[in-house]
Amino acid sequence: MPFILVTVLIDMISIGLIIPVLPPLVGTFTGSQTDQALWFGAVTFSFGIANFFASPIIGALSDRYGRRPVLLVGFCGLALSFFVTALARALWMLIAVRLASGAMQANGAVANAYVADITPPEQRAKRFGMLGAMFGLGFILGPVMGGLLGAIDLRLPFFVAGSMAMLNLLYGYSVLPESLPSSRRRAFTWRAANPFAALRTLGQLKGVGLLVAVVACSALAQFVLHTSWVLYTSFKFGWGPLENGWSLFAVGMATALVQGVLLGRLLKRFSPQRLAVSGLVSSALAYLMWGAATQGWMMYAVIACNLLGAAVGPAIQSIISGAADVKEQGQTMGAVSSVNSLMAVVAPLIGAPMLGLVSHLPRGDWRIGAPFYFCSALQASAMALAWIHFRGARRAKRQALAQAGLTA
Repeated sequence: MPFILVTVLIDMISIGLIIPVLPPLVGTFTGSQTDQALWFGAVTFSFGIANFFASPIIGALSDRYGRRPVLLVGFCGLALSFFVTALARALWMLIAVRLASGAMQANGAVANAYVADITPPEQRAKRFGMLGAMFGLGFILGPVMGGLLGAIDLRLPFFVAGSMAMLNLLYGYSVLPESLPSSRRRAFTWRAANPFAALRTLGQLKGVGLLVAVVACSALAQFVLHTSWVLYTSFKFGWGPLENGWSLFAVGMATALVQGVLLGRLLKRFSPQRLAVSGLVSSALAYLMWGAATQGWMMYAVIACNLLGAAVGPAIQSIISGAADVKEQGQTMGAVSSVNSLMAVVAPLIGAPMLGLVSHLPRGDWRIGAPFYFCSALQASAMALAWIHFRGARRAKRQALAQAGLTA
């Protein structure tokens, strides 16, 4: 577990480095804020569409050949994509390299499968929370470093991110053990690697049902947020890479606090189902308040109030993982990643045009928050679907117990 946690941490730092500077870098090739929003949407879309098709393939390959070699290849491809991005001199180069990066960036799904391999089912929620804490810690360190480096030169963070990915490759090659024994590996088939087939398989898992839609709505809200955050704060508050780096630092701190410190204690008092619903309620309110914020400090206040929102991901993942066969954890986590990747494809098609429509408005105008109002509605829908699913599951369990009692 320590090996995979450090691996994910380094990976997320390298990714976090580029978040505050990628939208401004796109802006160097455009002539207006509207064009910047639309072209940034295109760059983000290229990453998402490649990741959507690649994630189940890489997940299935990890079920066949093991987690370690797949992770190492991913680190290598990620490093190359960062270096090429730093050298890009045209928009088409940015789009092309983000396609390649999206195809290689499925390490999250493999890392989740790795954790499932080495963890008994009753401890998975806690360990997925530990993994989530590393994601959060990566977003604590990465965006701040990216903001500081981007204030010097917009391309410098990409060189540093590439170097971090290479460091991860060397670290993983040297110390990361394989988690999947040969007896639990399964043959690779293109049918299993089909992202749409993977989604169908996920939906057919007993005990999952509407949770697929919950994951989809929540992920779409999250990716619209990712697509919109830097440009939104730039248009509304006049923030640059440094200010955005610090705001994302706060998001990472909140995630690490909840998933790394508080989640284990919360799970002792509340079920994953209750945590998921409560977190979705908190997130719906947070998105609404982010969109309505009139001062930059309000963004930080909402981050502090939305701590339960960070518990949604590990809670839902643990429920889905518990419904899957031990030999299909890679495929299952790859399918979950495919849901996320599909939403990453859709998000730029929604968030970027929304921002483009309001980019001409004066700073501070409440309408600039349109993407966040949309996200709030999505999270409210996810909460309603989760509540319906969990209520149905409880009813089915009571009926099964009653029938068993009658049979006995």
